[in-house]
Order: sequence, then structure tokens, then C-alpha cells
Amino acid sequence: MTELEKIAYARTFMEKLANGINPLDDTPIPEGDIANNVRLSRCFFFVSDVLKKVCDNGGIGRVEKTIPFSVTGEELLRFEFSRYPITASEISRRLCSVVNNPQMKSLSIPKLNQWLIEAGYLYESTDPQGKTRKMPTSRGHELGIVTEKKMGRDGEYIAILFGERAQHFIIDNIRAVLGNQ
Repeated sequence: MTELEKIAYARTFMEKLANGINPLDDTPIPEGDIANNVRLSRCFFFVSDVLKKVCDNGGIGRVEKTIPFSVTGEELLRFEFSRYPITASEISRRLCSVVNNPQMKSLSIPKLNQWLIEAGYLYESTDPQGKTRKMPTSRGHELGIVTEKKMGRDGEYIAILFGERAQHFIIDNIRAVLGNQ
């Protein structure tokens, strides 16, 4: 029996238990039996669903991201630049999509920001509430780094966005950024 077959077999057990059926002999589980408890039944349904997803995914569950981020020159050629300003997270997401390695960590946004600070494109400031924020310098503005007020789950915040020219600058200098990681 393969691992995937074992997972599918275990799933049938969970599904039967969730539905109040003894998986060993297909008889109904008595009402007072602990295996027929509503909370356990919900847990069995959840586990059955997880096992179904693993089976549907070819036996692969959650993949640990253990490889540090790296990108080849050929992969960089496939990076999709945006005509509109985008966040550093979106740049990282787009880089991950051209690398397409589920075990690879994504580009570290704090490392990218630190590199931009050291290069003179961002600076840190403290707001009246004492919170440290990164903001574009005049060089950053010239490069196409802008700020925009946005609304998040915790209220209004200032987002740093990278215009197309700034995106090209980051991609052109990605080796230097990665050297800081």
C-alpha cells in the first residue's frame, strides 16, 4: 500500500467516525459512546477534510519553506513589472512566482527595507504615538517610491509603494539586496 493509499484509507476511517459509524465493522456507534460525541464528530470531519486535501494534492501537505530566497538572472527576466505603484510585499510575491519553488522562503521585506535605508532611498521616522515608520527620502521620491494612506483592519496607515522605475531599480539590484540576507 502506498503512502497516498494509506492516507485515503485513514480518511475513510475519519469520515465513518464523523458520521457515527464504526469503521471496523460498519455498524452504528451507540449514542452514549465517546466516539459519537458531537465535538469529536466535528473534529473527525475536520481531519477527514484535511486528509482529502492532502490526497487531492498528491500526498503533499504543508511544505516547509527551508531554502533561503534566491533568484537567477533568467528568472528575473520573467518578473512582471507593474505600471502602477505596488507594495514591497507584491514585489516579493511576484519574485516568488517567477522562482516557483514552494520550499523557498520569500524575499525578506525587512531586509529589502534595510537595504533601501542604507542606500538612502528610505529613512525611519517616529510618529507622535512613538511608532517607527519608514518613509521615502527625496532620492526615494525621485526614484518613484511614494506613500499612500490606506485603511487596514487596525485603522488608517501609510503604505510605501514602488512605481515602475523603483521596481526596476530593486530588480536590477536584487543581488545587493540578497547580499544583506
